[in-house]
Amino acid sequence: MNFEIVPKYFPSLTEEQNRQFSALFDLYADWNSKINVISRKDIDNLYEHHVLHSLAIAKIIRFKEGSAVMDVGTGGGFPGIPLAIMFPETKFHLVDSIGKKIRVATEIANAIGLKNCTFEHTRVEEVKNKYDFIVSRAVMPLNDLIKLTRKNISAKQQNGLPNGLICLKGGELEEEIKQYKHIATLYNISDFFDEEFFKTKKAVYVPYK
Repeated sequence: MNFEIVPKYFPSLTEEQNRQFSALFDLYADWNSKINVISRKDIDNLYEHHVLHSLAIAKIIRFKEGSAVMDVGTGGGFPGIPLAIMFPETKFHLVDSIGKKIRVATEIANAIGLKNCTFEHTRVEEVKNKYDFIVSRAVMPLNDLIKLTRKNISAKQQNGLPNGLICLKGGELEEEIKQYKHIATLYNISDFFDEEFFKTKKAVYVPYK
């Protein structure tokens, strides 16, 4: 699947955003041959399985200019890098405990000229800064993620949704979100994107009160 799947769902991208998105395939293919951040057999599905999947968050919220977002367990830069392209006026801090993965994400962001991303090789427990939102892609059970990141949520509200966590998940989530079901919102990503891949994909939003 090629880059065209991105403007299919986000037709109002600028020329610069289209340039940045279209550059991702060659960069990830090259880095992935040296440091495995995406399954080798999945690299051809980069735009559908990784970039567009990350951008499901942009269907849930449009971050306001000046917002700050932390991507926990970013791996090679998902969902942080696609979101940073989509929201150039929002600051993204991408964190991972595996140094070589953070290196790949850093190099790719530099190569496409992203100015609104910072990167840190650390565990989320060590991060002290405050953010409007935490984003993540299937990095750990929801309960653990909430416990580790509650300290990082800013009290100042500036977005259309109250500050909190937006997490991309797959499969059955009823058990995982049971204790949060009175406050959590569960989204079917298949409501945003038509491709078969998204049939079982979900996003969970939990406001941190």
